[in-house]
Amino acid sequence: MSHATSAWPDLDTTDWSATRDALHLYLQIVGKYRLARTPWMIHSWHATFYPCARGLRSGMIEDAGRAVEITFDFAHETLVIDLAGGASEELPLGPDSVAGFDAAFRAALRRLGLNADFHHRPNEIADPVPFAEDHAERPYDGAAVRRFHRALLSAAGVFEHFRTGFLGKSSPVHLFWGSFDLAVTRFSGDPAPLHPGGIPALSDVVTQEAYSHEVASAGFWPGGGISDTAAFYAYAYPTPEGFARAEIDVPGVKWHEAAGEFVLPYETVRTSDDPAATLLSFLGQTFDAACDLGDWDRERLTCRIGEPLRPRPVSASGGGGTSNE
Repeated sequence: MSHATSAWPDLDTTDWSATRDALHLYLQIVGKYRLARTPWMIHSWHATFYPCARGLRSGMIEDAGRAVEITFDFAHETLVIDLAGGASEELPLGPDSVAGFDAAFRAALRRLGLNADFHHRPNEIADPVPFAEDHAERPYDGAAVRRFHRALLSAAGVFEHFRTGFLGKSSPVHLFWGSFDLAVTRFSGDPAPLHPGGIPALSDVVTQEAYSHEVASAGFWPGGGISDTAAFYAYAYPTPEGFARAEIDVPGVKWHEAAGEFVLPYETVRTSDDPAATLLSFLGQTFDAACDLGDWDRERLTCRIGEPLRPRPVSASGGGGTSNE
């Protein structure tokens, strides 16, 4: 349990919620810089962040022919802007306002000769305040952010493991800065009904492109979404008939009617005897329910979970077992 406690730390703290909300907005600011510079990729995959040993990284961004990567370095409480060739800027992560962070980030971009012009208002937040006008002082609890980072890495590791059991189109394991959730998504290959949209401060066109094809998706919220506290979720779009009534044999799982998702509290996973196994079971069972009830081609799309140095066996028909083997 000592290993589980360190890898799956407690996130249920009051200080963390205020810091979490500030970090969400800082990620939006940097994410919007990436969004403005990067060609559109399916389902908005071009705009996300990726968990890394230091925190969260943007991946490569091209700005006027120059390669840029931006990292939220939670260990050293800095935002690092790196250019190919060695030039860089570092900004401290600490108590600030959204307007202050926004101004400092744009100024750092300009010092590097980069384009500091990008959309100035948050997405997926009700009644968004433009970044430059949000002068409220925000706390920054570095220890809480590092706990979040450890939890994020642990969740990402399980998601990456789960991802190996699928042969079809699958997303990376990545963090969306609009909704502030780590997600991994599988696709049946079939088109989906046009999504109704309606997400606050987000164009319906973006939502409809994201859900252009049938999906079974799972993820991790650090809190502040449909759950005030950290939680894992799983859903399918379109929602198959009977999905809400599917029996998911994992303690603590509940169906969230308003969101149309299964929700598993992070705390339940964290305090279980084997957090990784508990989470993997949740991912597998909710996917199986979505797959079976949605009439996905399991034989064609799934294979056994991957193992190091062990190639996936390929049968004469091209299949490879099931996702839960």
